[in-house]
This record gives sequence, structure tokens and C-alpha cells, in this order.
Amino acid sequence: MARLDRLLANLGYGSRREVTDLVARRQVTLDGAMVKDAGARIAVSADLPERMTVSGQPLDPPAPLTILMHKPLDVVCSHREPGRSVYEILPRRWQGRMPALSTVGRLDKDTSGLLLITDDGPFLHRVISPKAHVAKRYVATLDRPLRGDEAEVFAAGTLMLEGESDALAPAVLEVLGPKEARLTITEGRYHQVRRMFAAMGNHVTTLHRDRIGALALPEDMAPGAWRVLTPAEQASLFA
Repeated sequence: MARLDRLLANLGYGSRREVTDLVARRQVTLDGAMVKDAGARIAVSADLPERMTVSGQPLDPPAPLTILMHKPLDVVCSHREPGRSVYEILPRRWQGRMPALSTVGRLDKDTSGLLLITDDGPFLHRVISPKAHVAKRYVATLDRPLRGDEAEVFAAGTLMLEGESDALAPAVLEVLGPKEARLTITEGRYHQVRRMFAAMGNHVTTLHRDRIGALALPEDMAPGAWRVLTPAEQASLFA
């Protein structure tokens, strides 16, 4: 059970005082009836967005919330980086949600594709933990033709990136064309895919992530589109 004013404030609808004003203006309904008491205690369940409206719209999904997004190019994953962020693609009030939404790992400004955003801390840390071995798959376009030995080198688990003292975990490379490859990794080091190809004397010109675990980016999802991830889809990441 949660107090209505606290619930709505945590979902970003405003301060508790502003939420009280919403209720006073008859802007909140539950099961078709106007809610009259901002301090009323509400059972928070998965179907609450289907039963409650705020200003005539279904209630935003309560925590825990995980979103699947097709991250477009030229968008950053941090509030601290200059430029438009992925959080600006979401409803504006979600920037006031508590607990706050965070990206599950990052894709740099020049990388597109599957991105997860969540307010579920344990889920986030489980996905990004090297111990979980959650695979992330990328499609890379390269500046120069592949040498031919990349798959063997990446699979060996002995490749050292410049400035690091630990070898990379084995990775799987599939050749798609003379200058195109699909690479699956289980770590998330800084600019790892780009640095792996750089270690082989090449340069990544475009990079796109299309899969995390068993979860694939839907082919019909346009850049900038997003949707809420289902519990079954979340579980598929660890299958």
C-alpha cells in the first residue's frame, strides 16, 4: 500500500502539494470514481495503470519499470554529457521519477540500437555484471577489409586492449561481408567493440547493437521508439 500523493509524486507528477491540488481539481480517478483524498492508501499492482487515470490519461507505470528503446545516433546516455539525452525522448515528467531511471550500460553518441533503461537497481547490476555473462551483440561496419584472423584472436580470450592489464573474455565474431561483422561480447568495457577492432588495425565507422541476451531489437522499431519491457522479456536476458 502507498499513499496516493507520495505515489504520484514519485512517478513525476509533481510535488506532493501539486498532487494534492490535482486531486482537489478532480483530476485523479480510480476504478472510474473520482479520488477525493490525496492521502488515501492505494494498493500498487501491475494493473493499476489500467484502473487509475491522471488528467484523463492512464497512470504511468509504477516502479519497478524497465524500458526497451531503439537508441538513435547523436543521442547520449548521460545527464552529464553535452547534447540531447535518451531521457529527453521519454515523457518529460519521468525525469522526476523516484527511484530515478538509469541506462543499463551505455551506448556512445555514435552507436545506435538496443538500449535498456530501468529504475530497478538489482536488475541493472545483474545485467552489467561480468559474472552474469549476459551477451551483447553488435553489428559493425569497418573502414578497411577484415584481415581474416579476427575471429580466432577474439575467441582466444587473450586480446589485451591498450592501457589495460587484463585480457578480454572470449568473444564471437561472424563475418557478414568484407567490411562488416557481427560481434558478441559478454563484457562492457569502455568503447570495447571499437577498441577491439582498433587492436586489429581497423576502425569502426558505424556500430549498432541488436541484441542483449535472448532479447532482440524488434526489426520494426524505429530509432527513438520505445516501449515497456515485460517481465518475461526481462527474464529472457538471463536464459
